[in-house]
Amino acid sequence: MRWEELESNQPRLADLGRDRLLGPGVVLVGTVRRDGTPRISPVEPWVMAGDLWLSMMWGSTKAKDLGRDPRVLVHSIITGRDGSEGEFKVRGQARGEDDESVQRQYAEEVAAGLGWRPEPGKFHLFAVDISDVTFVRYVEATGDQFVTRWPAGREFVRRGTGATTVGEPEPYQDLLDLRSLP
Repeated sequence: MRWEELESNQPRLADLGRDRLLGPGVVLVGTVRRDGTPRISPVEPWVMAGDLWLSMMWGSTKAKDLGRDPRVLVHSIITGRDGSEGEFKVRGQARGEDDESVQRQYAEEVAAGLGWRPEPGKFHLFAVDISDVTFVRYVEATGDQFVTRWPAGREFVRRGTGATTVGEPEPYQDLLDLRSLP
């Protein structure tokens, strides 16, 4: 699925994604290395023409990873240890885009929005075909873990039962209304 489908079907989740992924201007991207181990790299995300885009330096190892194995995890930046800001995760497949007109459009939008201009044909550009979006938020005081997933349509809480353990999922509604959470 495309980012625009998330915006149409789950606008609050998409708004949260824009805040957590695009707001800081950088995400962590997980790719699979040649030997099968994970690689975590910072990347600047962008939404354009209904898709979530990731651009990478020409010849970078993370781009080579995606050329070999398109599975990708896009993870929001975490800046505090208490978990209250939450983790926004997008899982999917990276689809390489070599069309110079698309790269030109991307370069124009990034130049206007981020203040730097990639040179078409001199960077790798990937659209993310989304398979799953997850938002996880923790409440330090209780150890509770609040989770929402789409397109599975699941919202639940796992109550903290110890310093490093949580219980079984319990249904919970309105997780995206962050004001309603403890």
